[in-house]
Amino acid sequence: MTYLLAHDLGTSGNKAALFRADGSVVASVTVAYPTVYPADGHVEQDAGDWWRAVCESTRTLLEKTGTDPSDIAGVAVSGTMMGCLLVDAHLEPLGNSIIWADTRASSEEAWMLARVGLQRGYHITGHRLSASYSAAKALWIRAHEPQRFGAAAAMLNAKDYIVARLTGVVATDYSDASGTNLLDISTLKWSDELADALDFPTSLLPELHAAADIVGTVTPEAAAATGLLAGTPVAMGGGDGSCACVGAGVVAEGSAYNVIGTSSWISLATREPYFDDGMRTFNWLHLDPSLYTPCGTMQAAGFSYGWYRDTFFGPNSDATLAAHLAASRPGAGGVLFLPYLLGERSPLWDANARGAFVGLGASTAPADMTRAVIEGISYNLKIILDLLDQATRVDDIRVIGGGAVNAAWMQILADILGRPLAVLANADMATARGAAIAGGVGVGLYPDYGVAQAMARVETRLDPNPDRDGVYQQMFALFQQAYAGLAPVFAGLSTAPRGKAQP
Repeated sequence: MTYLLAHDLGTSGNKAALFRADGSVVASVTVAYPTVYPADGHVEQDAGDWWRAVCESTRTLLEKTGTDPSDIAGVAVSGTMMGCLLVDAHLEPLGNSIIWADTRASSEEAWMLARVGLQRGYHITGHRLSASYSAAKALWIRAHEPQRFGAAAAMLNAKDYIVARLTGVVATDYSDASGTNLLDISTLKWSDELADALDFPTSLLPELHAAADIVGTVTPEAAAATGLLAGTPVAMGGGDGSCACVGAGVVAEGSAYNVIGTSSWISLATREPYFDDGMRTFNWLHLDPSLYTPCGTMQAAGFSYGWYRDTFFGPNSDATLAAHLAASRPGAGGVLFLPYLLGERSPLWDANARGAFVGLGASTAPADMTRAVIEGISYNLKIILDLLDQATRVDDIRVIGGGAVNAAWMQILADILGRPLAVLANADMATARGAAIAGGVGVGLYPDYGVAQAMARVETRLDPNPDRDGVYQQMFALFQQAYAGLAPVFAGLSTAPRGKAQP
Protein backbone atom coordinates (compact mmCIF):
# COMPACT_ATOMS: atom_id res chain seq x y z
CA MET A 1 0.00 0.00 0.00
CA THR A 2 1.20 3.52 -0.85
CA TYR A 3 0.47 6.36 1.53
CA LEU A 4 1.05 10.11 1.74
CA LEU A 5 1.74 11.75 5.09
CA ALA A 6 0.66 15.34 5.64
CA HIS A 7 1.26 17.62 8.59
CA ASP A 8 -1.06 20.58 9.15
CA LEU A 9 0.45 23.04 11.62
CA GLY A 10 -2.55 25.04 12.77
CA THR A 11 -2.89 27.74 15.39
CA SER A 12 -3.87 25.34 18.16
CA GLY A 13 -1.93 22.21 17.24
CA ASN A 14 -0.45 19.95 14.57
CA LYS A 15 -2.54 17.40 12.73
CA ALA A 16 -0.70 14.45 11.21
CA ALA A 17 -2.86 12.71 8.60
CA LEU A 18 -2.27 9.60 6.55
CA PHE A 19 -3.90 9.46 3.12
CA ARG A 20 -4.38 6.67 0.61
CA ALA A 21 -3.53 7.40 -3.01
CA ASP A 22 -7.24 8.01 -3.78
CA GLY A 23 -7.28 10.89 -1.29
CA SER A 24 -9.24 9.06 1.41
CA VAL A 25 -8.15 9.42 5.02
CA VAL A 26 -6.66 6.44 6.82
CA ALA A 27 -6.40 8.21 10.18
CA SER A 28 -5.20 11.40 11.80
CA VAL A 29 -3.64 12.40 15.09
CA THR A 30 -3.60 15.91 16.55
CA VAL A 31 -1.15 17.14 19.16
CA ALA A 32 -1.88 20.52 20.72
CA TYR A 33 0.56 23.27 21.58
CA PRO A 34 0.06 26.60 23.36
CA THR A 35 -0.14 30.15 22.12
CA VAL A 36 1.14 32.92 24.35
CA TYR A 37 -0.08 36.52 24.53
CA PRO A 38 2.68 38.56 26.20
CA ALA A 39 0.80 41.85 25.69
CA ASP A 40 -2.18 43.24 23.78
CA GLY A 41 -1.57 42.58 20.09
CA HIS A 42 1.36 40.21 20.80
CA VAL A 43 0.71 36.59 19.77
CA GLU A 44 3.57 34.04 19.82
CA GLN A 45 4.40 30.35 19.69
CA ASP A 46 7.48 28.29 20.48
CA ALA A 47 8.77 26.57 17.33
CA GLY A 48 10.13 23.79 19.51
CA ASP A 49 6.51 22.97 20.36
CA TRP A 50 5.77 22.59 16.62
CA TRP A 51 8.60 20.09 16.19
CA ARG A 52 7.65 18.13 19.30
CA ALA A 53 4.06 17.96 18.05
CA VAL A 54 5.21 16.75 14.62
CA CYS A 55 7.38 14.03 16.17
CA GLU A 56 4.73 12.86 18.63
CA SER A 57 1.87 12.90 16.10
CA THR A 58 3.92 11.03 13.50
CA ARG A 59 4.96 8.28 15.88
CA THR A 60 1.44 7.94 17.27
CA LEU A 61 -0.10 7.85 13.79
CA LEU A 62 2.30 5.15 12.56
CA GLU A 63 1.63 3.07 15.66
CA LYS A 64 -2.13 3.64 15.57
CA THR A 65 -2.42 2.52 11.94
CA GLY A 66 0.28 -0.12 11.97
CA THR A 67 1.86 1.57 8.96
CA ASP A 68 5.27 0.48 7.76
CA PRO A 69 7.26 3.70 7.24
CA SER A 70 8.57 2.25 3.96
CA ASP A 71 5.00 2.48 2.57
CA ILE A 72 4.99 6.28 2.87
CA ALA A 73 5.72 7.66 -0.61
CA GLY A 74 6.20 11.22 0.54
CA VAL A 75 5.70 13.82 3.26
CA ALA A 76 4.33 17.34 2.84
CA VAL A 77 3.64 20.09 5.35
CA SER A 78 1.10 22.89 5.62
CA GLY A 79 1.27 25.63 8.21
CA THR A 80 -0.05 28.94 9.39
CA MET A 81 1.08 31.83 7.22
CA MET A 82 2.34 35.39 7.76
CA GLY A 83 4.57 34.49 10.67
CA CYS A 84 8.10 35.46 11.54
CA LEU A 85 10.44 32.90 13.03
CA LEU A 86 14.09 33.92 13.04
CA VAL A 87 16.57 31.06 13.21
CA ASP A 88 20.35 30.98 13.36
CA ALA A 89 22.67 29.10 11.02
CA HIS A 90 22.09 25.89 13.00
CA LEU A 91 18.28 26.16 12.68
CA GLU A 92 17.99 27.13 16.35
CA PRO A 93 15.02 29.47 16.90
CA LEU A 94 15.98 32.91 18.13
CA GLY A 95 13.02 33.37 20.45
CA ASN A 96 9.38 32.61 19.80
CA SER A 97 7.72 32.86 16.42
CA ILE A 98 5.53 35.92 15.98
CA ILE A 99 2.46 34.32 14.40
CA TRP A 100 -0.21 35.49 11.97
CA ALA A 101 -2.56 36.99 14.58
CA ASP A 102 0.08 39.36 16.00
CA THR A 103 -0.50 43.07 15.26
CA ARG A 104 2.24 44.72 17.34
CA ALA A 105 4.19 46.16 14.38
CA SER A 106 1.97 49.18 13.72
CA SER A 107 4.92 51.62 13.78
CA GLU A 108 6.83 49.42 11.34
CA GLU A 109 3.76 49.31 9.10
CA ALA A 110 3.63 53.12 9.03
CA TRP A 111 7.35 53.27 8.24
CA MET A 112 6.99 50.75 5.40
CA LEU A 113 4.12 52.75 3.91
CA ALA A 114 6.15 55.94 4.11
CA ARG A 115 9.09 54.29 2.31
CA VAL A 116 7.14 52.37 -0.35
CA GLY A 117 3.63 53.80 -0.59
CA LEU A 118 0.34 51.99 -0.07
CA GLN A 119 -0.59 51.48 -3.71
CA ARG A 120 2.92 50.57 -4.87
CA GLY A 121 3.26 47.98 -2.14
CA TYR A 122 -0.16 46.53 -2.97
CA HIS A 123 0.61 46.17 -6.65
CA ILE A 124 4.02 44.54 -6.04
CA THR A 125 2.92 42.06 -3.40
CA GLY A 126 -0.81 41.70 -4.01
CA HIS A 127 -1.32 42.71 -0.37
CA ARG A 128 -1.37 45.89 1.64
CA LEU A 129 1.85 46.58 3.48
CA SER A 130 0.66 45.74 6.97
CA ALA A 131 1.65 44.81 10.49
CA SER A 132 -0.06 41.47 9.85
CA TYR A 133 2.66 40.23 7.50
CA SER A 134 6.11 38.77 8.06
CA ALA A 135 8.17 41.77 6.95
CA ALA A 136 6.73 44.19 9.50
CA LYS A 137 7.16 41.60 12.26
CA ALA A 138 10.82 41.14 11.35
CA LEU A 139 11.29 44.90 11.28
CA TRP A 140 9.78 45.10 14.76
CA ILE A 141 12.40 42.64 15.98
CA ARG A 142 15.10 44.69 14.25
CA ALA A 143 13.89 47.84 16.03
CA HIS A 144 13.28 46.34 19.48
CA GLU A 145 15.66 43.37 19.67
CA PRO A 146 18.58 44.21 17.36
CA GLN A 147 20.84 41.47 18.78
CA ARG A 148 18.24 38.84 17.96
CA PHE A 149 17.80 40.21 14.46
CA GLY A 150 21.55 40.44 13.87
CA ALA A 151 22.03 36.78 14.82
CA ALA A 152 19.42 35.55 12.33
CA ALA A 153 20.34 33.45 9.31
CA ALA A 154 16.80 32.99 7.96
CA MET A 155 13.19 34.09 8.41
CA LEU A 156 10.80 31.15 8.24
CA ASN A 157 7.14 30.30 8.50
CA ALA A 158 5.85 27.32 10.48
CA LYS A 159 5.95 24.74 7.70
CA ASP A 160 9.36 25.99 6.52
CA TYR A 161 10.81 25.28 9.96
CA ILE A 162 9.40 21.75 9.99
CA VAL A 163 10.69 21.06 6.47
CA ALA A 164 14.09 22.30 7.59
CA ARG A 165 14.02 20.04 10.66
CA LEU A 166 13.01 17.07 8.49
CA THR A 167 15.53 17.63 5.68
CA GLY A 168 18.13 20.19 6.77
CA VAL A 169 17.07 22.36 3.78
CA VAL A 170 16.12 26.00 4.37
CA ALA A 171 13.47 26.97 1.81
CA THR A 172 9.92 28.23 1.35
CA ASP A 173 7.22 28.02 -1.29
CA TYR A 174 5.47 30.69 -3.32
CA SER A 175 2.26 30.58 -1.29
CA ASP A 176 3.97 31.27 2.05
CA ALA A 177 6.28 33.79 0.37
CA SER A 178 3.19 35.66 -0.84
CA GLY A 179 2.34 36.30 2.82
CA THR A 180 5.60 38.04 3.68
CA ASN A 181 5.05 41.44 2.00
CA LEU A 182 8.38 40.81 0.24
CA LEU A 183 7.44 38.73 -2.84
CA ASP A 184 6.75 40.23 -6.26
CA ILE A 185 3.67 38.21 -7.19
CA SER A 186 4.02 39.00 -10.89
CA THR A 187 7.59 37.70 -11.27
CA LEU A 188 7.47 35.14 -8.41
CA LYS A 189 10.76 36.46 -7.10
CA TRP A 190 11.77 38.26 -3.93
CA SER A 191 11.33 41.96 -4.63
CA ASP A 192 14.63 43.82 -4.81
CA GLU A 193 12.65 47.07 -4.85
CA LEU A 194 11.06 46.32 -1.50
CA ALA A 195 14.22 44.92 0.05
CA ASP A 196 16.12 48.06 -0.96
CA ALA A 197 13.38 50.42 0.25
CA LEU A 198 13.15 48.66 3.61
CA ASP A 199 16.88 47.96 3.96
CA PHE A 200 15.83 44.35 4.47
CA PRO A 201 18.66 41.81 4.22
CA THR A 202 17.81 39.39 1.41
CA SER A 203 20.10 36.85 3.08
CA LEU A 204 17.21 36.14 5.47
CA LEU A 205 14.87 35.15 2.64
CA PRO A 206 14.76 31.41 1.91
CA GLU A 207 15.14 29.87 -1.52
CA LEU A 208 11.81 29.82 -3.39
CA HIS A 209 10.14 26.61 -4.56
CA ALA A 210 6.85 25.37 -5.93
CA ALA A 211 4.83 23.48 -3.33
CA ALA A 212 5.28 20.14 -5.10
CA ASP A 213 9.06 20.41 -5.35
CA ILE A 214 10.87 17.62 -3.51
CA VAL A 215 13.35 19.75 -1.59
CA GLY A 216 15.02 16.95 0.34
CA THR A 217 14.58 13.69 2.17
CA VAL A 218 14.12 12.78 5.81
CA THR A 219 17.51 12.86 7.52
CA PRO A 220 18.67 10.09 9.85
CA GLU A 221 18.27 12.46 12.80
CA ALA A 222 14.70 13.35 11.82
CA ALA A 223 13.94 9.69 11.19
CA ALA A 224 15.02 8.81 14.71
CA ALA A 225 12.82 11.57 16.14
CA THR A 226 9.70 10.90 14.07
CA GLY A 227 9.75 7.19 13.26
CA LEU A 228 9.85 7.90 9.53
CA LEU A 229 12.24 6.12 7.21
CA ALA A 230 15.42 8.03 6.44
CA GLY A 231 15.43 9.01 2.79
CA THR A 232 11.63 9.49 2.53
CA PRO A 233 10.96 12.34 0.04
CA VAL A 234 9.72 15.63 1.52
CA ALA A 235 7.76 18.08 -0.64
CA MET A 236 8.01 21.79 0.09
CA GLY A 237 4.30 22.04 0.88
CA GLY A 238 2.47 25.33 1.31
CA GLY A 239 0.74 27.83 3.52
CA ASP A 240 -2.46 26.63 5.13
CA GLY A 241 -4.71 28.86 3.03
CA SER A 242 -3.34 27.59 -0.26
CA CYS A 243 -3.33 23.98 0.95
CA ALA A 244 -6.95 24.36 2.05
CA CYS A 245 -7.77 25.73 -1.40
CA VAL A 246 -6.48 22.57 -3.07
CA GLY A 247 -8.00 20.33 -0.42
CA ALA A 248 -11.38 21.94 -1.10
CA GLY A 249 -11.05 21.11 -4.79
CA VAL A 250 -10.62 24.75 -5.84
CA VAL A 251 -8.03 24.15 -8.54
CA ALA A 252 -9.59 25.94 -11.53
CA GLU A 253 -11.07 29.35 -12.26
CA GLY A 254 -14.66 29.92 -11.21
CA SER A 255 -14.63 28.05 -7.91
CA ALA A 256 -14.45 29.39 -4.36
CA TYR A 257 -14.22 28.18 -0.79
CA ASN A 258 -14.66 29.46 2.76
CA VAL A 259 -12.62 28.23 5.71
CA ILE A 260 -14.25 28.47 9.13
CA GLY A 261 -11.40 27.98 11.57
CA THR A 262 -9.69 30.09 14.22
CA SER A 263 -9.57 32.72 11.50
CA SER A 264 -11.80 32.60 8.43
CA TRP A 265 -11.38 33.46 4.80
CA ILE A 266 -13.13 33.33 1.44
CA SER A 267 -10.99 32.77 -1.63
CA LEU A 268 -11.25 32.18 -5.38
CA ALA A 269 -9.00 30.58 -7.98
CA THR A 270 -7.99 32.88 -10.86
CA ARG A 271 -5.34 33.03 -13.57
CA GLU A 272 -4.44 36.62 -12.69
CA PRO A 273 -4.33 38.49 -9.39
CA TYR A 274 -7.32 40.69 -8.57
CA PHE A 275 -6.49 44.22 -7.40
CA ASP A 276 -9.39 45.78 -5.51
CA ASP A 277 -9.67 49.56 -5.98
CA GLY A 278 -9.91 50.02 -2.23
CA MET A 279 -7.16 47.47 -1.55
CA ARG A 280 -9.50 45.66 0.83
CA THR A 281 -8.82 42.16 -0.56
CA PHE A 282 -5.50 40.59 -1.44
CA ASN A 283 -3.86 37.78 -3.39
CA TRP A 284 -2.05 34.59 -2.41
CA LEU A 285 -0.24 32.23 -4.70
CA HIS A 286 -2.01 28.92 -5.21
CA LEU A 287 -0.07 25.68 -4.71
CA ASP A 288 -0.18 25.52 -8.50
CA PRO A 289 2.13 28.46 -9.25
CA SER A 290 0.16 29.29 -12.42
CA LEU A 291 -2.86 30.28 -10.29
CA TYR A 292 -3.66 33.03 -7.80
CA THR A 293 -6.19 33.03 -5.00
CA PRO A 294 -7.82 36.45 -4.43
CA CYS A 295 -8.94 36.43 -0.83
CA GLY A 296 -10.36 38.25 2.12
CA THR A 297 -9.42 37.06 5.63
CA MET A 298 -10.90 37.95 9.00
CA GLN A 299 -8.80 37.52 12.11
CA ALA A 300 -11.19 36.05 14.67
CA ALA A 301 -13.91 33.71 13.45
CA GLY A 302 -13.70 30.46 15.43
CA PHE A 303 -11.52 32.44 17.83
CA SER A 304 -14.49 34.71 18.63
CA TYR A 305 -16.75 31.71 19.17
CA GLY A 306 -14.16 30.00 21.38
CA TRP A 307 -13.51 33.16 23.39
CA TYR A 308 -17.23 33.68 23.98
CA ARG A 309 -17.83 30.05 24.91
CA ASP A 310 -14.85 29.73 27.26
CA THR A 311 -15.32 33.12 28.90
CA PHE A 312 -19.03 32.84 29.69
CA PHE A 313 -19.87 29.14 29.66
CA GLY A 314 -16.71 27.04 29.85
CA PRO A 315 -14.85 24.98 27.26
CA ASN A 316 -17.23 22.00 27.35
CA SER A 317 -20.41 23.96 26.61
CA ASP A 318 -20.84 23.51 22.84
CA ALA A 319 -24.16 21.69 23.36
CA THR A 320 -25.45 24.64 25.38
CA LEU A 321 -24.50 27.09 22.65
CA ALA A 322 -26.09 24.87 20.00
CA ALA A 323 -29.35 25.04 21.97
CA HIS A 324 -28.99 28.83 22.08
CA LEU A 325 -28.82 29.00 18.29
CA ALA A 326 -32.04 27.05 18.06
CA ALA A 327 -33.76 29.26 20.66
CA SER A 328 -32.85 32.69 19.26
CA ARG A 329 -34.42 34.03 16.08
CA PRO A 330 -32.60 35.60 13.10
CA GLY A 331 -31.41 39.06 14.09
CA ALA A 332 -30.46 37.89 17.60
CA GLY A 333 -33.08 39.99 19.33
CA GLY A 334 -31.56 43.18 17.96
CA VAL A 335 -28.07 42.43 19.29
CA LEU A 336 -24.93 42.81 17.15
CA PHE A 337 -21.47 41.43 17.82
CA LEU A 338 -18.36 42.93 16.24
CA PRO A 339 -15.86 40.02 15.90
CA TYR A 340 -12.71 42.10 16.09
CA LEU A 341 -11.04 40.68 19.19
CA LEU A 342 -7.65 40.56 17.42
CA GLY A 343 -8.02 43.71 15.33
CA GLU A 344 -9.00 43.10 11.73
CA ARG A 345 -7.48 42.54 8.34
CA SER A 346 -9.87 42.38 5.40
CA PRO A 347 -12.01 44.36 4.91
CA LEU A 348 -11.18 46.93 7.60
CA TRP A 349 -7.39 46.86 7.92
CA ASP A 350 -7.69 48.26 11.41
CA ALA A 351 -5.35 46.87 14.05
CA ASN A 352 -7.16 48.97 16.68
CA ALA A 353 -10.58 47.40 16.06
CA ARG A 354 -11.94 45.48 19.00
CA GLY A 355 -14.84 43.20 19.79
CA ALA A 356 -18.13 44.63 21.01
CA PHE A 357 -21.70 43.68 21.76
CA VAL A 358 -24.06 46.42 20.57
CA GLY A 359 -27.75 46.61 21.40
CA LEU A 360 -27.83 44.80 24.73
CA GLY A 361 -31.01 45.45 26.70
CA ALA A 362 -32.72 44.25 29.84
CA SER A 363 -34.53 41.59 27.82
CA THR A 364 -31.41 40.26 26.08
CA ALA A 365 -31.08 36.53 26.65
CA PRO A 366 -27.85 34.52 26.56
CA ALA A 367 -29.23 32.78 23.47
CA ASP A 368 -29.40 36.13 21.66
CA MET A 369 -25.80 36.91 22.54
CA THR A 370 -24.70 33.49 21.27
CA ARG A 371 -26.53 33.96 18.00
CA ALA A 372 -25.15 37.50 17.68
CA VAL A 373 -21.59 36.08 17.82
CA ILE A 374 -22.29 33.67 14.94
CA GLU A 375 -24.17 36.29 12.95
CA GLY A 376 -21.42 38.88 13.48
CA ILE A 377 -18.78 36.54 12.09
CA SER A 378 -21.06 35.83 9.13
CA TYR A 379 -21.76 39.54 8.46
CA ASN A 380 -18.05 40.21 8.25
CA LEU A 381 -17.67 37.35 5.77
CA LYS A 382 -20.49 38.83 3.68
CA ILE A 383 -18.53 42.07 3.34
CA ILE A 384 -15.59 40.04 2.01
CA LEU A 385 -17.75 38.05 -0.41
CA ASP A 386 -19.37 41.21 -1.77
CA LEU A 387 -15.90 42.58 -2.57
CA LEU A 388 -14.71 39.37 -4.25
CA ASP A 389 -17.85 39.37 -6.40
CA GLN A 390 -16.19 42.22 -8.28
CA ALA A 391 -13.49 39.79 -9.43
CA THR A 392 -15.92 37.05 -10.43
CA ARG A 393 -19.37 36.07 -9.24
CA VAL A 394 -19.36 32.68 -7.54
CA ASP A 395 -22.69 31.11 -6.65
CA ASP A 396 -21.46 27.86 -5.13
CA ILE A 397 -19.13 28.13 -2.15
CA ARG A 398 -17.38 25.13 -0.61
CA VAL A 399 -17.02 25.28 3.17
CA ILE A 400 -14.29 23.60 5.17
CA GLY A 401 -12.69 23.91 8.59
CA GLY A 402 -13.78 22.99 12.08
CA GLY A 403 -16.78 25.33 12.06
CA ALA A 404 -18.25 23.57 9.02
CA VAL A 405 -19.44 20.71 11.23
CA ASN A 406 -21.81 23.09 13.04
CA ALA A 407 -25.01 22.69 10.97
CA ALA A 408 -26.83 25.62 12.60
CA TRP A 409 -23.89 27.94 11.96
CA MET A 410 -23.73 26.83 8.33
CA GLN A 411 -27.42 27.61 7.79
CA ILE A 412 -26.97 31.06 9.33
CA LEU A 413 -23.97 31.62 7.07
CA ALA A 414 -25.91 30.55 3.95
CA ASP A 415 -28.78 32.86 4.90
CA ILE A 416 -26.53 35.87 5.49
CA LEU A 417 -24.30 35.32 2.42
CA GLY A 418 -27.37 34.62 0.30
CA ARG A 419 -25.52 31.83 -1.52
CA PRO A 420 -25.76 28.04 -1.59
CA LEU A 421 -23.07 26.37 0.50
CA ALA A 422 -21.49 22.99 -0.16
CA VAL A 423 -20.09 21.52 3.05
CA LEU A 424 -17.37 19.01 2.26
CA ALA A 425 -17.01 15.59 3.78
CA ASN A 426 -14.11 15.50 6.23
CA ALA A 427 -14.25 19.29 6.16
CA ASP A 428 -11.61 19.50 8.86
CA MET A 429 -9.16 17.49 6.73
CA ALA A 430 -9.07 19.73 3.65
CA THR A 431 -5.87 21.57 4.56
CA ALA A 432 -3.99 18.35 5.26
CA ARG A 433 -5.43 16.84 2.06
CA GLY A 434 -4.15 19.80 0.04
CA ALA A 435 -0.66 19.30 1.45
CA ALA A 436 -0.85 15.57 0.72
CA ILE A 437 -1.86 16.27 -2.89
CA ALA A 438 1.16 18.56 -3.26
CA GLY A 439 3.30 15.71 -1.98
CA GLY A 440 1.61 13.30 -4.39
CA VAL A 441 2.27 15.60 -7.34
CA GLY A 442 5.87 15.94 -6.17
CA VAL A 443 6.59 12.20 -6.03
CA GLY A 444 4.75 11.54 -9.32
CA LEU A 445 1.72 9.81 -7.80
CA TYR A 446 -0.58 12.41 -9.43
CA PRO A 447 -0.14 14.13 -12.80
CA ASP A 448 -1.32 17.54 -11.53
CA TYR A 449 -3.61 19.25 -9.02
CA GLY A 450 -6.73 18.43 -11.02
CA VAL A 451 -7.12 15.24 -8.96
CA ALA A 452 -8.29 17.42 -6.07
CA GLN A 453 -11.70 17.98 -7.67
CA ALA A 454 -12.64 14.32 -7.35
CA MET A 455 -11.10 13.96 -3.90
CA ALA A 456 -13.08 16.85 -2.35
CA ARG A 457 -16.47 15.19 -1.83
CA VAL A 458 -19.55 17.29 -1.00
CA GLU A 459 -21.46 15.94 1.99
CA THR A 460 -24.22 18.55 2.48
CA ARG A 461 -25.70 21.34 0.38
CA LEU A 462 -27.48 24.22 2.08
CA ASP A 463 -29.66 26.79 0.33
CA PRO A 464 -30.35 30.21 1.85
CA ASN A 465 -33.80 30.71 3.36
CA PRO A 466 -35.39 33.66 1.49
CA ASP A 467 -37.74 34.34 4.41
CA ARG A 468 -34.76 35.56 6.46
CA ASP A 469 -33.35 37.87 3.81
CA GLY A 470 -35.15 41.00 5.00
CA VAL A 471 -34.03 40.88 8.62
CA TYR A 472 -30.48 39.98 7.65
CA GLN A 473 -30.18 42.80 5.13
CA GLN A 474 -31.29 45.28 7.79
CA MET A 475 -28.96 43.88 10.44
CA PHE A 476 -26.08 43.70 7.97
CA ALA A 477 -26.41 47.44 7.26
CA LEU A 478 -26.49 48.16 10.99
CA PHE A 479 -23.45 45.91 11.53
CA GLN A 480 -21.45 48.07 9.12
CA GLN A 481 -22.73 51.25 10.77
CA ALA A 482 -21.79 49.95 14.21
CA TYR A 483 -18.14 49.52 13.26
CA ALA A 484 -18.02 52.89 11.50
CA GLY A 485 -19.42 54.59 14.58
CA LEU A 486 -17.09 52.81 17.01
CA ALA A 487 -13.89 53.06 14.96
CA PRO A 488 -12.88 56.39 16.57
CA VAL A 489 -13.54 54.90 20.00
CA PHE A 490 -11.34 51.90 19.21
CA ALA A 491 -8.57 54.25 18.04
CA GLY A 492 -8.84 56.22 21.28
CA LEU A 493 -8.79 53.10 23.41
CA SER A 494 -5.55 52.00 21.76
CA THR A 495 -3.72 54.93 23.37
CA ALA A 496 -5.81 55.32 26.53
CA PRO A 497 -3.91 54.88 29.81
CA ARG A 498 -4.37 51.58 31.62
CA GLY A 499 -4.62 51.57 35.38
CA LYS A 500 -2.07 49.49 37.25
CA ALA A 501 -3.11 46.43 39.22
CA GLN A 502 -3.45 46.90 42.96
CA PRO A 503 -0.51 45.52 44.98
